[in-house]
Amino acid sequence: MSTTLEAEVRTEPALPRQPAPPIDRGPEELFPTAALKRPIPRPPLVDAESRIIWPYVLGVTFFHLLIPLAFLPYFFSWWGVLWLPVGNYIFCSLGIGAGFHRLLTHRGYQCPLWLEHTLALLGVCNLQQSPARWVLVHRLHHQHSDHEPDPHSPMVTWFWGHVGWLFVENRYTSEAETYHKYARDILSDPLYMRLERNLLYVWVFVLHAVLFFVAGLGVGYWLRGDWAGSYQVGLQWLLWGVVYRTLVTWHVTWGVNSVAHLWGYRNYETRENSRNNWLISLATNGEGWHNNHHADPRAAAHGHRWWEVDVTYLTICLWEKLGLAWDVVRPNESLLGRRKKAD
Repeated sequence: MSTTLEAEVRTEPALPRQPAPPIDRGPEELFPTAALKRPIPRPPLVDAESRIIWPYVLGVTFFHLLIPLAFLPYFFSWWGVLWLPVGNYIFCSLGIGAGFHRLLTHRGYQCPLWLEHTLALLGVCNLQQSPARWVLVHRLHHQHSDHEPDPHSPMVTWFWGHVGWLFVENRYTSEAETYHKYARDILSDPLYMRLERNLLYVWVFVLHAVLFFVAGLGVGYWLRGDWAGSYQVGLQWLLWGVVYRTLVTWHVTWGVNSVAHLWGYRNYETRENSRNNWLISLATNGEGWHNNHHADPRAAAHGHRWWEVDVTYLTICLWEKLGLAWDVVRPNESLLGRRKKAD
């Protein structure tokens, strides 16, 4: 991101409560043009001159190469396995679903600034880039879903929509003008601007990994009374609570972009290929009701039928009862008359 953009943003007042740019398509805008246009024929704004982002490729590869350690007795523990669902809820459901997605990107509800920043930091602990970058990409996806310049449509290939788009430079999503258009309200918050600079969000991830290891050491010493045993527990916490949990979060979140645009059922005739996918919904605590979300992007509730369980939305409703959330956006009533009969 250019220094010009940083300088311009710093001169403006912080506006963390500023609404998202008006790029979310509502039902009245969606349904009159319900026919899906021709799929995008190639990755958008990626050509022979685009470079491979080797740090990202090597980082993702390294995390996957650590998977075999999970089957060695020294690194395996059942209570370590418990970190997968617990960590998935804390970091994926709260950090990505409630934080990056429904709050920062769509402003589907409001909350105290301290809670917003906490959710954003939990999102950063998934190593899915900075809050501003995440919001930029997702808002761009909504405006051009499954058509150029959608950054990650699986209409290119399934692999591209799942993870390939992260490995290749997309010049458009790195331009200062694009940040101005899609994430200016995010960067007007000093915390998010600091996270954007100098890859500070990566160091937040590293710090949280160190904290997991240290906490594991403490628990191990309390349980076993010796440093050899505590070191083993610390490594187990690091692997299961950070590495493997991050891998799970990566793939279920990427699955919203890929799987939930290819397989599943549709409650609504939208002008892209979004689907409601049971598997992705369960894995992400509600993010996989993707067709519902594209039909009504600002709604904090992604499950629109009684059996479409949305744990993230239930959490937001709990916060609302506790006075920690307000202005919670419910599904648009005008959608009910246009909803397709479920398969």
